[in-house]
Amino acid sequence: MSSCTDQNGDKWEIYASGSEWRWRRTASNGRIVGASTEGYASRANCIANAQRNGMTCNPA
Repeated sequence: MSSCTDQNGDKWEIYASGSEWRWRRTASNGRIVGASTEGYASRANCIANAQRNGMTCNPA
C-alpha cells in the first residue's frame, strides 16, 4: 500500500485488493470520504482515476 496526504489534510491510499488496485480517501477526522467504485488492473490506472477524483498529492 502507498499513501500521501494532500494540502487539506486528506489521506489518499492506493492498495491492492486481490489482483486489483483500489484507492480510498480518508478525511483528517479518520472518516473514509471517498473510494474507488471499481478495481483496476494496473496501479497506474488506479492513480489516474484517483487524480480525476481530486487527489493532488503523489503516492510513494
